[in-house]
Amino acid sequence: MSIALVIPDRKLDSLVAQLNALLPGVLIQQWPDYSAPEQVQMAVVWKQPKGSLSGLSNLKSLQSFGAGVDSVVSDPTLPDLPLSRIVDPALASSMVNYLAGIVLHYQLRLDLFQRQQQQQLWKPKSPRLIKQICVLGLGELGKAAAQYFQQQGYQIHGWSRSLKQLDGVCCYAGVTGFHEAVSAADLVICLLPLTPETTNFLNAERFSSFKKGAILINVARGAIVDDAALLAALNSGQLEAACLDVFREEPLPATDPYWQHPAILLTPHCSAVTKVETAIHQIVENYQRTINGLPLKHLVNRERGY
Repeated sequence: MSIALVIPDRKLDSLVAQLNALLPGVLIQQWPDYSAPEQVQMAVVWKQPKGSLSGLSNLKSLQSFGAGVDSVVSDPTLPDLPLSRIVDPALASSMVNYLAGIVLHYQLRLDLFQRQQQQQLWKPKSPRLIKQICVLGLGELGKAAAQYFQQQGYQIHGWSRSLKQLDGVCCYAGVTGFHEAVSAADLVICLLPLTPETTNFLNAERFSSFKKGAILINVARGAIVDDAALLAALNSGQLEAACLDVFREEPLPATDPYWQHPAILLTPHCSAVTKVETAIHQIVENYQRTINGLPLKHLVNRERGY
């Protein structure tokens, strides 16, 4: 009995130690140094190299190490096996805390005051009027964000691929629903999954549906935003500002125009990071389900990509 960890470029000491403590007798192997690949029954994966699972002849299930699975399912050599994603209240709490701070940042005009500080300009101004927020994507994280801001007294609109129902949230779906969802929003939060349908989803046409002077926060995936269209929308004043936590290429290249743009706030993909201490319990449960022939918790629909 064995679990393979295929998570490159990340220290895994804590994950290995906790798996050893919770699953005594189960061999924990790390790619690329498999000692007994034929014993592996479940692989925990994140941005796994192409072909890294091909030698695991008894593999029965796959566990993503994150809430998103785009970096997992983009692997053309990925075995056709049940795949689970992390659904963790701590991940949702981390995302909500990040978003609450960013919304306050803009509401208090800290972006403006930071620019004024650089100019040694003393010019008080009242807070921005942010009444309506739109959340794009109403999965686990999007739902948590929408419900949090609704409880804070904001008017919340939500948009998703299929129509959802959330108490206190005006929910929309489809092409016409997108315009209705965003057209009156002072601030739009993107929490869409990255799929072939959502690549470059936020393009010039969709930015034209935004309320003039709206603010965009993208904490989903960088490729959902058409970068040239976003820069054009900011430069024209269609959007007043944008906070970006995710990018097509990470780390963001030094030559990228986002670094120097005065209307953009950058953070280094830190809005919601998987915590071993809480995610470990789902990993362990799904391993036990694998060896007992039970369905995984939080299965991914491979056709939809989430």
